[in-house]
Amino acid sequence: MKIYRLLISLVFSTCLVLGSSISVRADSNVIRASAIAMNGTPKYEAGFSHFEYVNPTAPKGGDVRLSSIGSYDSFNAFISKGVTASGLGMIYETLTTGSSDEAFTEYGLIADKIEYPEDRSWVVYHLNPKARFHDGEAINVDDVIFTFNILMEKGAPFYKSYYGDIVEVKDLGSRWVKFKFREGMTNRELVLITGQLPVLPKHYWEGRDFSKSTLEPPLGSGAYRIKDFKAGKYITYERVKNYWAADHPVNKGSNNFDTVRYDYYRDSTVALEAFKAGEYDFREENNSKMWASMYSGKTFENKLTIRAEIPHELPRGMQGFAFNLRRSMFKDRRVREAIGYAFDFEWSNKNLFYGQYRRTDSYFENSELASSGLPSPEELAILEPLRKNLPPEVFNKEFNPPLTDSSGNIRKQLRAASKLLTAAGWKIKEGKRVNSSGEELKFEILLISPAFERIVLPFKKNLERMGISASVRVVDTSQYVNRIRSHDFDMFVMVIGQSLSPGNEQDNYWSCTAAETSGTRNFMGICNPAIDKLIRLVIEAPDRKSLINRTRALDRALLWGHYVVPHWHINYYRLAYWNKFSRPEKTPKYSLGFFTWWIDSEKQNILLEKKPNLK
Repeated sequence: MKIYRLLISLVFSTCLVLGSSISVRADSNVIRASAIAMNGTPKYEAGFSHFEYVNPTAPKGGDVRLSSIGSYDSFNAFISKGVTASGLGMIYETLTTGSSDEAFTEYGLIADKIEYPEDRSWVVYHLNPKARFHDGEAINVDDVIFTFNILMEKGAPFYKSYYGDIVEVKDLGSRWVKFKFREGMTNRELVLITGQLPVLPKHYWEGRDFSKSTLEPPLGSGAYRIKDFKAGKYITYERVKNYWAADHPVNKGSNNFDTVRYDYYRDSTVALEAFKAGEYDFREENNSKMWASMYSGKTFENKLTIRAEIPHELPRGMQGFAFNLRRSMFKDRRVREAIGYAFDFEWSNKNLFYGQYRRTDSYFENSELASSGLPSPEELAILEPLRKNLPPEVFNKEFNPPLTDSSGNIRKQLRAASKLLTAAGWKIKEGKRVNSSGEELKFEILLISPAFERIVLPFKKNLERMGISASVRVVDTSQYVNRIRSHDFDMFVMVIGQSLSPGNEQDNYWSCTAAETSGTRNFMGICNPAIDKLIRLVIEAPDRKSLINRTRALDRALLWGHYVVPHWHINYYRLAYWNKFSRPEKTPKYSLGFFTWWIDSEKQNILLEKKPNLK
């Protein structure tokens, strides 16, 4: 679970428990370990050989081509400038790394030893003497300190939020580095997430401007490095032959491909046709219409291309039409709630999605962290002190998105929406919703994918029946990213992923500080003191039970704020790939594990023999 991907899987529990390498110094209450778990003990004991979901003898070799949509103009993935290339996470390593079949356990990687006191007021890492950058230089404590400082000073705002409770990083000598945490704070996950810090080479970045985007291939320490690229068209990574951690237990059976190339396409429709023509090898499908109607033909019939649905246990987070609360027309919660009635999910699921989806009704969907029904006594105890800053429905109503009969007739929903809009001061005048100043209620829905227009247009039509004017605009990747970062939008399709252990990242998603900072993920501009307090309670949860109750309380506050119009979710991967791969018998619970797959030479030979004969 790498932090530079900005999608981090975290899990809390009653206390930190360590692997079999534990030893406690009686005189100082310092705990030593090579792995740390937040729930029970690490699944893999000290000295383990490999993760269970890999094939440790998987053959190395072969070339893989993947796809990406849009374009890119930067290799600096750590700042809020430019559009970064796909796959950059492969070139970096972190102090520790997680497994994909545990909720939240960190195993040493660049750091081979970990120490921290029982009060968790600091953590110390010993750097593995084998750790190297791609130029052969050893990874040293200076690199760790440099990385932390440069990310806090010039990195994306995410880092200041995520690592805000680290107040000092100190060289202790003999390859030991100490992270000291803010006094008086309670943040049980910080000991683990500190280990997710990617380590950058000081000797490479000194003399370069870290705050600027760049197309100079950066120096890393991971299993892959950039081999070749054409900006915005493709990028190819090659496996590092002398990669220092190739035989490390956390990597055994992984990183099996010699090269990985990402080809860029204008949109998903073009990309799908390229896949069917054999231009690239593997595809995960996110479009239900395409999945239902476009994955058939001779190559599928002859098993040259494979269509697969693989279940997973990942929390689904929230996808939805997100409001920009910085816009005056969206400041009233009743307006946002009314607009939600215009999205007829049941009709869309029946007519557009082939019945493949479920309606999302939680920011922590598909997990035990999701709220449901009425608040429990434990949740009410958390929410009650915050009552004055929360909608009354949080305390006495079950949240459910509007439900229709899928016929397309939403008169009941339109009546409910009209009452809300009228109460909020938006009345019908000559068929349009206007306020007391004569201003019309209208807004733009910003899209990056033309394929989404078929979903938005029925929503737009229902809005017009309410007297609301909505326009739809599709823009290119660069413009889209820049507009979202600078909060220059009315509404867009937001996707916020969640983990099994929400923590520091929640501050980046929903806090007042994040709302005021460009480049954070508080796209909507949420600023509510009650939500700020709930975020801190989640971060400071002393045990798993408390975390669940506090997260459910936060979920209710977010849902009843009507900050998004919730969309839908599924709990399986939809995959298609040319039949050149084999994969381990066991799929990890919390990821697809594509980089544990390998090129099967026998399958590839059959494919090469039959593929040219297809018409």
